[in-house]
Amino acid sequence: MGDEEENLLSPDEEEDDMHKHHLLGSASKRLLVIFCVINMINYIDRGAIASNGVNGSPRVCTTGVCSHGTGIQGDFDLTNFKDGVISSAFMVGLLLASPLFASLAKTYSLTLVYTCSINPFRLIGVGLSVWTFAVAGCGISIDFWSITICRMLVGVGEASFISLAAPFIDDNAPATQRTAWLGIFYMCIPTGIALGYVYGGWVGDAFGWRYAFFGEAILMLPFAILGFVMKPLQMKGFSPAGSKSSLKTPETNVIEVEVIKTDKDVPVLNQSSNKPSSSGLVRFWEDIKALLLEKIYVVNVLGYIAYNFVIGAYSYWGPKAGYSIYHMNNADMLFGGITIVGGIVGTLAGGFILDRMNSTIPNAFKLLSTATFFGAVFCFSAFCFKNLYAFIVFFLIGEILVFATQGPVNFVCLHTVKPSLRPLSMAMSTVSIHVFGDVPSSPLVGVIQDNINNWRTSALILTSILFLASGIWFIGIFLHGVDRYNEDSEHPDTSVERSNTTPLLDDKTAKTPVASTSAEL
Repeated sequence: MGDEEENLLSPDEEEDDMHKHHLLGSASKRLLVIFCVINMINYIDRGAIASNGVNGSPRVCTTGVCSHGTGIQGDFDLTNFKDGVISSAFMVGLLLASPLFASLAKTYSLTLVYTCSINPFRLIGVGLSVWTFAVAGCGISIDFWSITICRMLVGVGEASFISLAAPFIDDNAPATQRTAWLGIFYMCIPTGIALGYVYGGWVGDAFGWRYAFFGEAILMLPFAILGFVMKPLQMKGFSPAGSKSSLKTPETNVIEVEVIKTDKDVPVLNQSSNKPSSSGLVRFWEDIKALLLEKIYVVNVLGYIAYNFVIGAYSYWGPKAGYSIYHMNNADMLFGGITIVGGIVGTLAGGFILDRMNSTIPNAFKLLSTATFFGAVFCFSAFCFKNLYAFIVFFLIGEILVFATQGPVNFVCLHTVKPSLRPLSMAMSTVSIHVFGDVPSSPLVGVIQDNINNWRTSALILTSILFLASGIWFIGIFLHGVDRYNEDSEHPDTSVERSNTTPLLDDKTAKTPVASTSAEL
């Protein structure tokens, strides 16, 4: 009888609990919005550098008379191959920095609740600061090598964000809407690229290509600062070692949490606990091995590589190919419009459809394979038409189908590994799709075009690789896999104590029974 009374809440306590959960939900939505805006600015940069207004056109010599060219390609007298190298240069920084930031997030998540010296948001702040200065550096570059180095540093800055954003969103999304929330986040990729086409075309034509980069730096600066002032938020799968006082009873399934409102409330551990151990590198390679042993994860990433090989080259060469094949005077605006509509409709539809189908790994592969196959059919057919309007209709349908993969493919990346490996799984997935996907695709398409000098044929060769992506994902349907989202963390015996930094209580340390936590934004 006494136990039953302890488990009952008074009406006032129930109302207070509902109010807290409402605020936690609002904080989660604000987190999603912030991450979406940052992601969109990242991809506005990708679209801007590919736009005709920023990228420009090369110098052309006819009958002894040479034009000066326009944009980056004209100012620095670049071949199509060198132009493609610039588009891919940031991937070098992304390759080197993504595993590093993912490893740091894992190393320091175990102590971030107590020390607040390094936490994922501050890692994001560091990365976005590098991104901001690197983009500004692109605007003052003087030649091919200087802008290439700045593009590499842009990749370093982006690495801190891409490894951590998706796990945070997956943690905070409602259970029945996880794929939809991921779809909203990844919708910012095509939307950002499309806005970048329009933004780069307008700013480049009106003020000059350098000012497009200065504008991007100004847009990102507030979010770089925000990364340093946001309070810590623990990710699923990382239990802080040495937690002091937390209770979890089977009867109530309630976690007693020490609410931390300011850095002054944070207990200080022995400073040696923050020093990376000599076994850190060994643990990193063990984690990499664990990822490679996950067959479903590997198949998913292989399909994603083939997919991104095509999408990366589309995003960079699309406006230029459209201008050449169909003599579009407004290629930036047209490709931007198609990408916005196709990206928004396709990405949101893919996430919502998978949630309706019941978000399972086999269902995700079914959706990936089917959508990519029919998307490839429509995109391939589009480039076969000589009529511009037929091209627009077929390419738009193809883009909608192709972009429907964004939510499901990242759902598989997050749910085929144990929670503590999710940041690394996202980092290695991103590194792989860039290193083997859009990094080589842009220069290779440039080489093909330099040799055959026919954009229609180059586009058809590129689009055919989408059929390969569909086939790889089709194999995933028949692989047995387990959703590991709710698998115990790597410290199952440690009591779980998480920081609640939502603006729910006064600025003092208090102990409050809650079911879940989020971050103050």
